[in-house]
This record gives sequence, C-alpha cells and structure tokens, in this order.
Amino acid sequence: MQTPPEHAYPTHWEADVVLRDGGTARIRPITPDDAERLVSFYEQVSDESKYYRFFAPYPRLSDRDVHRFTHHDYVDRVGLAATVGGEFIATVRYDRINDQGLPAKDPEDDQAEVAFLVQDAHQGRGVASALLEHIAAVARERGIRRFAAEVLPANSKMIKVFTDAGYTHQRTFEDGVVRLEFDLEPTEQSMAVMRGREQRAEARSVQRLLAPGSVAVIGTGRTPGGLGRTALRNLLDSGFTGRVHAVNHAFPGDLQRLDPEGVPAVRALREIADPVDLAVIAVPADSVPEVIRDCGEHGVQGVLVLSSGYAEAGPDGRERQRALLRQARSYGMRLIGPNAFGLINTAPGVRLNASLAPQMPGAGHIGLFTQSGAIGIALLSGLHARGPGDGGIAGISAFVSAGNRADVSGNDLLQYWYEDPDTDVVILYLESIGNPRKFARLARRTAAVKPVVVAKGARHNGTAPPGHAVPTVRVPDSTVAALMRQAGVIRVDTVTELIDAGLLLASQPLPAGPRIAILGNSESLALLAYDACLTEGLRPQRPRVLASAATPDDFRAALAEALSADGCDAVVVTAIPWVGEGAAVSPEASEGAALADALRTAATAHPRKPVTVVHLAMDDLAETLAAPAPASAPTQPAEPAAPTGDDAAPAQDTATPARDDAAHPAPAPHPVYPPPAPPSIPPIPPRPPRPVAPTGPPPTLTTRQTPPLRGADADPPHRPRREPLRIPAYPAAERAVRSLAEAVRYAAWRREAADPGRVPEYDDIQEAQAGADIERLLDRLTPDAPTGRSVPVPSQDAEALLARYGIHTLPVLPAPDPDTAVRAAARLGYPVALKTTAPHLRHRPDLGGVRLDIAGEAELRRTYAELTDFLGSPEELQPVVQSMVPRGVDTVVRASIDPAAGAVLSFGLAGAPSQLLGDISHRLIPATDREVAEQIRSIRAAPLLFGWRGSQPVDTAALAELLLRVSRLVDDHPEVVGVDLEPVVVAAHGLSVLGATVRLARAPATTDLGPRRLPVY
Repeated sequence: MQTPPEHAYPTHWEADVVLRDGGTARIRPITPDDAERLVSFYEQVSDESKYYRFFAPYPRLSDRDVHRFTHHDYVDRVGLAATVGGEFIATVRYDRINDQGLPAKDPEDDQAEVAFLVQDAHQGRGVASALLEHIAAVARERGIRRFAAEVLPANSKMIKVFTDAGYTHQRTFEDGVVRLEFDLEPTEQSMAVMRGREQRAEARSVQRLLAPGSVAVIGTGRTPGGLGRTALRNLLDSGFTGRVHAVNHAFPGDLQRLDPEGVPAVRALREIADPVDLAVIAVPADSVPEVIRDCGEHGVQGVLVLSSGYAEAGPDGRERQRALLRQARSYGMRLIGPNAFGLINTAPGVRLNASLAPQMPGAGHIGLFTQSGAIGIALLSGLHARGPGDGGIAGISAFVSAGNRADVSGNDLLQYWYEDPDTDVVILYLESIGNPRKFARLARRTAAVKPVVVAKGARHNGTAPPGHAVPTVRVPDSTVAALMRQAGVIRVDTVTELIDAGLLLASQPLPAGPRIAILGNSESLALLAYDACLTEGLRPQRPRVLASAATPDDFRAALAEALSADGCDAVVVTAIPWVGEGAAVSPEASEGAALADALRTAATAHPRKPVTVVHLAMDDLAETLAAPAPASAPTQPAEPAAPTGDDAAPAQDTATPARDDAAHPAPAPHPVYPPPAPPSIPPIPPRPPRPVAPTGPPPTLTTRQTPPLRGADADPPHRPRREPLRIPAYPAAERAVRSLAEAVRYAAWRREAADPGRVPEYDDIQEAQAGADIERLLDRLTPDAPTGRSVPVPSQDAEALLARYGIHTLPVLPAPDPDTAVRAAARLGYPVALKTTAPHLRHRPDLGGVRLDIAGEAELRRTYAELTDFLGSPEELQPVVQSMVPRGVDTVVRASIDPAAGAVLSFGLAGAPSQLLGDISHRLIPATDREVAEQIRSIRAAPLLFGWRGSQPVDTAALAELLLRVSRLVDDHPEVVGVDLEPVVVAAHGLSVLGATVRLARAPATTDLGPRRLPVY
C-alpha cells in the first residue's frame, strides 16, 4: 500500500459536490487551521444533535477535543468537512481500530470507526450521504475495508444514511446502542445508489436555474442598449412569470423604478428584500468577483455570467475563470458561463428568456444545449424557420448556451432532461467534452428513454476553443464517435443535420425496422429518395409513383395503404406542385394546406409508423405540416385498432424510477419495436467457455448480469401524442432519408439495449494473485514515478500477468546467434518461425523481418544468415524463435485507458486494415458478451472472419472470449493502462496470441467510479 508521508495534506481529497436540494458544498480534509471554524460550527449545532453524536449532553468542545478533531495523520485518523461560504456545515471522521475496537497499532488492521455531525440547518440536504461516499473512498485508499458505527436508536436519520448507502452491512443492538458494520467494497447496489443521488441532485440544480421565482439582472444599463439592458428587455418580453429586479451600482440614489420597463431598480443586491433565485451578471470581468460575493451573501441559488474576458482571453483570463468558479461554488451556487449566451425555459408557468436571443422560441419538446453562442443563434433561428410558435414541430422545452461552461455543462443538462416530462428529444452541440467517461454513461442512460442527438465541433486534436479549459483527450475523434454510438447517441456532423434529425424524432414514433415505402407524384424525386435509402443502409421498396395530377385524396389513399402494409416500417412521401388540367383543390384552398390535411388524416389513423415528407417548391405544405393542426382536424383515435404483423409491439412495463421531485415524473419514452430481419453477417455462435490457449483444464463460467437500461424494456406500445400530429418536411430527399436512417439505427440500438448482455466471470481468473503481481511490479518498476506515468512490463512478467486471466501467449525464445536459434527450435519443435523484435521492424512482415514455416536446422541457419545480412546485425534485430501455429486471420486486440475517456477495448485485423485504413472498432470497458460480439462484426473487414468468398470461417467465439478476458483484466485492475496483443491468429478452431505487451501505472486516486464530484478544469 502506497501512502504519502504522515501529515502530508491530500489535496486530491478536495471536491465540490451537488447536494440533494441542488446547492453545492465543498468537501475537504480538516486541518489544524480549522480550530475556530470547528468551534463556531459546533456552537450552531442543537443540543439534540450533540447528544446523538456523543451519547451524552456535550454543550461545548474542550481544547483537547478541538485539537483531536483538527489534527490528523491522514492515514489512521482522518477528518473531512463540508463547507459553504468557507464555514463548516458538517463533519465526518474515522479512526482505525483493531478487532477489539481499540486504536489500531498494526498497519494491517483494516477496520475503522466512523462518526458524523451535521448542522441542523443543513440536515435533509444529503450532506451526510455525500460525506459518507468520500470518507469511504479515502478509507479504501488507506487500506481500510470496513467501517463500524454506533448510533442511538432514536437517531433514525443517521441510521438511514448508513443503511441506504447500498453497502453490505450487519446491524446489531447491544447496551441500548445500534451497531452498524459494513464493507466498503463498492457493490452494484452502492453504485446505483450513488448514481441515483448524483442524478437527482444535479437535475435539481439545473431545475433551480431554469425555473427561478425571481431574477436580478446585475449590470443593467441606465440607458437602452448594452448587454444588461438587452437581457432585461428579453426577460420581460418573454412574459416571465416571476419577479424581476434591475441592479446597477451607478443608478441614482432616488431611482426606484427603471423605465420604460417598469421594474424595481436598486443599487445593490442587498437592497432587495425578497430572495433572488437567479442572478444574470453583465458587468466587466474585473467587477464580477464583487458581484459574486454579493450574490453569495444574499443567498442567490445560481448565477448566469454573460460577461467575457475569461479563458477565451488567454492565460490570465483562464486563471480569472478558475477563481470565479471557486468563488461561486464556495457559496453553494451553480454557474452558467462565463461568456454565456443565456438560458430559456418555455414552460407556461415560467416563460424565462434570460438570454441575448431577441425572440422567445415556441414551446415544444426539444431540449437544446450548446457551448457556442453563435451556434445557439443558428439553431434557434433554424428551428424557428421550420416551425414557429408554441406547439409547432420545432418548439423547444429549454435552451442553455453555456459559453466557456466552467461549471454547468452538457452532462448536467443530460441529468435534468433524463426525467424532464417536457423534453422528448435532446440536442447537443459540443466543442469539447470535459468528462467523456461520464458523458458516455449519462448519454447511454438518457438515450434509453429519449433520443440524444449530438454534433461535435473542434473534432480534431488541438482545436478545442480557447475558452474551454478541459483535460487533453488522447483518443482520436473516431474513437469518441464509436463510444458515442455504443452509448446510443445519434452523432451528426452539421447544424442542419441536428435540426433535421431533431424534428423527425420529436414528432414521429421510432420505426420498427429499415423497410421504407416511398410514394409521390414525381418519379425523379422518388428515385432520389430510393437511392438515398440504399446509401444509408435502409431497405426501400419499389417507389409508388402517382400521377402528376394526383389530388390530395389520392395521396391520402396511397399513404393509408402504405402504412397499413405489414412489410412497411416507415413512409417517405415526395411531392411537387400539382400539374394538370383544372384544379386539384378548390380555389379558396391552398394546395399545400390541402395536401397537408390529407397526409395528416392518413398518418393519424396509423400512429405507430413514422412519416416524412420531401417537397419541391411547396413551402406552404411544409409550413402547414409543421404547425399545430386546427382544432377540427382529426387527431389520434381514442381506441386505435389492435396492430398486427410488424405493427405489433409487446406489452411492456411502464414503471419509472423513484424521484424526490414529484413535479418532474419520468416521460413516456419513444416506442421500440421488434427487429425485422437478421444482420447480413451471422451472429457469433455460442461457445462453451474454455481458456484461450488449449493448455490447462477448462474453466467453468458464470456471469454478472448487466441490467437492461431503464426505458429499453419499459416502453408503452406507442407514445401517446400530446398534440395533433405534425409531420416533418424537407426540401431534399437526402436530408429526409438521412434523418429517417438515424431514427432506424437508434431504434435498433434501443431494442438491443433491452438485453445488454453479461460480463462473464471465468473461474480460472486469478484476480487477487494478479493484483499482488501488479503491486510488486509497480514497486519494482516505478519506485519514484508519479501517479499516472506508465511503464512497460518486461515480457516474461507480462506473459505471467496475462496468464492469470487465462490469456496464454505462445512461447518465444531469444536467438542471439545461429546456434542458440537451432537449440531453441529443437526445444520448440519444427516447423518454427524466425522473427525480429527490433522496434522499427516489429509487426512489419512486409519488410522481411518474419520468416515462417522453417522445417529444419539447415533451413534455419540459412534463413538466419539471410536475415542478418539483409536487415542488420543480431544485436540490432534481436531475433527470436517461435513455434508455428495453425493458419488463420491475423488480428489485433488492444485495451487502453485515456484519463478522460476511460478504459477502451479495441479490435481490428492486423496490418493494413487497422494501420492504414483505421478499420478498428471500439467499446467501453467493461464490455459485455453482446457488445463484444457486435464489436467483432462491426469492422469493415469482418467478412474475412466469417468465410468470405468461400474461405473457412474462423473461431470467432474464441476471439470474443479473448476480448472479454482482456476487458476483465483492465476493469479489475485500473493500474493496467495498456494491453496490446498482436498478432492474434484466429484459426478455424482456437486462436494463438503471438505477441503481447502490457503497461502499468499507479491508478489515480479519483475516477468516475469514485465518489461524486463536480469537475474542475
């Protein structure tokens, strides 16, 4: 166990956390300088709470108590405090004890006694639960595996903190005291509890920002114009239902009301008698710290900083931004910005436009987050053009443009939108991802109940906007894209595609499969749609071309027929202006409006299948389809006919997770239907578990069940429409089909998410022994190396470590000279391979550094001479001898850990496919058996594994097992930061690992798997 020197202050234990009510607190170790804070804190604790803590009246702390509670060695005695505004609101401490409950003398003692004290004014905010998560992580880091706590039976709140944490615990009652003992090893239940608390707290913090009861605009100009006055004007024009105050220290002393707005005007925040929930700050950057202090002292819940001059302005601005974040969090406030464009909430009970957008968007069900103000403007403008007004197809529920996003980020909005009943589709424009590991986790969970559409700018390394102070991500954008797909995220490239996909997903049910019907009155336009379907991997039917003089009734009948067909999953309608004698509609009616009514009538009768429209020169058609239908228009039938064939969907459980905030029940998710057809590549056949190498006894297999994602198996047969049907219309067939294809792929992911697979547990895996080997190797290889710096493991040690997980590499014997090579070949048995291991020739058979099928001694000596004559001396080439293995397909298996993206499992074919073409698939670790099977099939060269052009299929079940074992190794031991198996020859029966490298590094103290904490950049 590696520990810092005694009394060294562990800065990595400091953390900002979001509490149950949405406020924040800072958790940090207690130091001797905290003596006065501790005494002041204790004086504000009620006598009852003191009694519960000490089991007796204890009105004040003695000097000895203060010294004991503020002096720690940070190993056997640790104290943490939760602070707001620099003052203690709660404390927790542990003391290492032995089996008799006495202070421990032996460093091997792994039990500690833990005790809490929470200020009465802050009880019920979840402070103790957050402290328990952090003190447990600290204890595990210091080698403590078990906590014990003694609690009075009447102290039910503290008993609940322990029992609800999800740890395995024992409870006894003796001498009038409840004794609780619990293991600190994280369990599935404890992780679920922690994630659930994190989600509710962060969602609540966003809700407080989006639905304030009162707003103060600080920096409101004395004359019209300027940043603050513009924000105030937009806020008032939106019809905000709460109280509004204008604040400016330069207002005249006798000014009571700002005209022409007619809002109360004050010189300082403290002059406002009522609480202020949200402060919109529009003052120069140098004045912001004073404003933040005033906000904190006034009890403001959150701040929106429109001011610029921070990280986007250079190093000095970046430090100013970090100081701003520290100051805001010290008062328990969340921060949007700086350099933000603002936030909008269209809910009728709020009507908040605290942004620089001059027009309030229409209300709808699209949640929108951007990091760029310019892109935010483009998205709002684009959506308004496609469906203006409340209830239109392009209406939004909420909009946040976070600017430099020093605090509130897309992850926080995902937490909020996950259960927001007013949001059906999430649209994100991201230029950087501060915590990709957490983003993937949250996006996956959210995508299980509603679509998440993402466009990412600055996709190439080194191009992140200067205002985004984020850690460097070493993985390429292709890997990030693959991980997004695994998480169910719909990844698009442009702002236009964001809008196109968002409109379809917000207005239409998800398709049951890829079978697309195409109909319309233009053969050319229908053929364009047909070709676009094939390009996107859909299965279009032969287009049905109506006459150019087709009437709206002809369209209605054709669409109704297509939707009622069992072999159709979605319909693309193409339309051009009517061509023919006479009039298709009455002179009083609009041609586009009449066609829109006809299409709505047909689509409403079949609400389970999506419909999209492609039009040319029919803007009135698009506008009518996007707007809410007239009150007299037909809507969804009250009792739709029972579906048959492909329309049928199994009845499913609609239960939703419990949530503290009853005002925000979970939304009804998009419908998910059974898949229509098997994939073109056959699935990997089931295979009895066995070691990767044919040596050793066969292990037995058990599995860790990965629970299905919520929503993936909890969908109603179809989503009830909350408004009359709206149909998205596009001016180009390619745009409509691309959006529909994204919906098809997303629906398939949703079906698969219902059964995510299992993480196997093989009984031949020696996890504890591998951990001991890793600790010894780290002590030997990195005695003075800092945390995070990786080192290569010597080949023999790497092979031994991999063998602990049933991954056996083919023996390799050094051949520094011809005689040694001959002896090595005799030991291994002919035929053999002679290979160079020099770094510049490794895995480069094209350069002649690998000679195969050497049948005897004479051939081996001749080959050895040719190799050294052609490529260099034996000292330079470092040749080795290895046995030949059955012919097969050469593949590569890798696992690596990026500090931000987390652990990633990669697979591809060795050589040109992976190195030249980048044909590599990626999955997050831990990978399930289903994910690994999909990973193998997902590379473009996968047909080579499944019998391409008459070749014999290889043992993909053995390959899947190897991938799962590598995944388990890296997941079980975060110190393993790199595994490279190349080549892995997969034969018809079994496989052989011919080369392996492993890298180790001391695991960082905090990861996304640790206690919840807010990021600091």
